[in-house]
Amino acid sequence: MRKFLYIVSISILVACTNSEKAEFTGRSGTYSGLFKKGSFSDSIVFTLEQDSTKWNVYFTSLQQNANGIPFGDIEVKDDSINFKLQSDFYTYSFKNTWENNNSALRGSLTVDTMTTTYTLFKTLSGKEELPVSEDISYITNGLKVSGTIYYPAKDSKKALIIVTSSGNSDRSASRAEALLFAKRGYTTFIYDKRGTGVSEGDWSKASIEELASDDINAIKRFSEKTAIPLHQIGIKGSSQGASKIPYILNELKDVKFGIAVSCPGSTLLESDLNYWKNRNSGQLGENIQQAMNFERKVFETIAGEISIESLQEEINSASSEDWFSMVWIPNLNEIQIDRKLKYSPIPFFEKINQPILIVQGSMDEIIPEDSYKIISQSLEKAHNKTYEVVMLDGASHSMYDVGQSDFPYWSKLHPKYMDILENWISNLP
Repeated sequence: MRKFLYIVSISILVACTNSEKAEFTGRSGTYSGLFKKGSFSDSIVFTLEQDSTKWNVYFTSLQQNANGIPFGDIEVKDDSINFKLQSDFYTYSFKNTWENNNSALRGSLTVDTMTTTYTLFKTLSGKEELPVSEDISYITNGLKVSGTIYYPAKDSKKALIIVTSSGNSDRSASRAEALLFAKRGYTTFIYDKRGTGVSEGDWSKASIEELASDDINAIKRFSEKTAIPLHQIGIKGSSQGASKIPYILNELKDVKFGIAVSCPGSTLLESDLNYWKNRNSGQLGENIQQAMNFERKVFETIAGEISIESLQEEINSASSEDWFSMVWIPNLNEIQIDRKLKYSPIPFFEKINQPILIVQGSMDEIIPEDSYKIISQSLEKAHNKTYEVVMLDGASHSMYDVGQSDFPYWSKLHPKYMDILENWISNLP
């Protein structure tokens, strides 16, 4: 659950010299720089576009896992341009002035009761070596699926594929991380899960095995397209995506390595139930265990383990309890059986020998907190000699830094997250 506005960036700060200033005439373009407040800092980007009738402005920051967020309420007058972003909790008001022959934007952000100033500099065309993207389509299990390959400015022969996760998010959910890795020299690949984006199918009716089969076909197609062999390709997944990593590694023995971030050491049902408990324990107090026992029946019904009739009997029996109004019960007539809830990655961890990195956040409210221990025991059972487990202090399920911040209105990736992943990959035997 995201409390703050998450925004994502592609560019870096570009300092303009006096000799460059003459090149800036128009006001459209990309302005980038560092946004700072106390110890908080983030690279942000404004992309300004003007057509014959209006201005369009977009906000980007790779550390925020969002890309090209459109601004609203755009107002242009003389040398100023102002705009806003609206989240579920806050309004972010930006006021800016073009300066130095339109080579810079000097501005301020006001959110809640805080105002912070910044200066962004216009990026000269051709001054940055950015990843090049290529959209591709292919057939997997009779379905047409689409994805995007990002080629780094300098080919390092390193490749990383980010497998799909839960829900109906398309490839855009992983775009920021793919770009972060591409900027570090990796050829990366993201793709729509079946039934999302512009891809065919229905993810909600698919089993984990079917979804993992789509991932396997994506890996093979990427290898064919880029001519990068499997033994130079790594795969990475988060949450439900992480739970598929050991399954895929068992099916594709030549894949070089796997990275499983926020991976449950249990069935997906137990993970979902744990999240429900953590969100409701404060409100339910001493009744949490009774309510949780009931809520388990709800999840087991969705998983197809008990009948709707049995759940109705549980509802009738519990309806007079004080905690009953606080539990979640779906419309029984609309329940769609989802057998993915019964899937556990543990049996597959017990069989893999490829190098694998397990990363868990200390502030993860979704997966059971002992997940990393259970996964470690499974890898020991597999006699895996090249695994590592990292508990990242202060990181959430999504790897956001949830510690104290001098600017608590934006969340960003934990500062150690990307370095942990890249250093581990670089040190593989």
